[in-house]
Amino acid sequence: MREVDNGSIMILRSHAFAPLSIVLLLACCTTTQSAERLRVIQRFPTVEATQAVAVDRKFFYAIGNAAIGKYDKESGRRIAGWEEVPEGPVAHLNSGSVFGGELYCAQSNYPDTPMVSSIEVFDTERMIHVRTMPLPSGLGSATWVERKDENWWVTFAHYAGRGGEPGKGPEHTKLVRFDADWRPRGAWSFPPAIVSRWDGMSSSGGVWIDERRLYTTGHHAPEIYVLELPASGGELRLREILVFESEGQGIAFDRASRHLYSIQRRTREVLVTLLP
Repeated sequence: MREVDNGSIMILRSHAFAPLSIVLLLACCTTTQSAERLRVIQRFPTVEATQAVAVDRKFFYAIGNAAIGKYDKESGRRIAGWEEVPEGPVAHLNSGSVFGGELYCAQSNYPDTPMVSSIEVFDTERMIHVRTMPLPSGLGSATWVERKDENWWVTFAHYAGRGGEPGKGPEHTKLVRFDADWRPRGAWSFPPAIVSRWDGMSSSGGVWIDERRLYTTGHHAPEIYVLELPASGGELRLREILVFESEGQGIAFDRASRHLYSIQRRTREVLVTLLP
């Protein structure tokens, strides 16, 4: 066998004479990187899309630090919006997810330290802020929130430079599972192969695609990291890296169309991507 260096991912390739048992082992344990970029099928200009996008049956929600725009999914027309008042408590929204007519957004005090995080909840019909849910201290900066199996999943980021805390770099980033009452029930770290590609930053977006696959993004790399929960242990398993037009940030999964929504921060566009 020989090792081929694929960035920070080491892909092992076997010669034809390698024992079948070794070939089977490699097939189940290696990570692949897609050579073809996922295809964007729609793009919509927005005012707010600098942090993330969320989606429900009829609308998508472009999320900025302290502003949210509600847009029609078919036409891209802006329907309504919310904006924090000057010096208001909502200052750094991150990714969001819509459940039961409410938009749940992860918020942190980045780049201030010590890190403080919360979930900010908005009524999507009236586009008003309805409540704040403080998150436990000491975990990091909340960057994205998702729901699956009656559990809440929140990633708490750590950074190498600005916004980081002494002694805790990106490798300390954790995905934490909370129960329906927001009590922590488990935590998983991210694989070193992903952490090295964050370039000193962290995970900015994540969505469950199905029961097993978790799609996550970094802060600025045009990539999607396909992860799975491990059968045992505390580290997520990296299955695949997909090439992606969006440069990181928060993402959303439209379960009706099975399209992925993302943003292009530098142009404030919302992109709709066809999944493989």
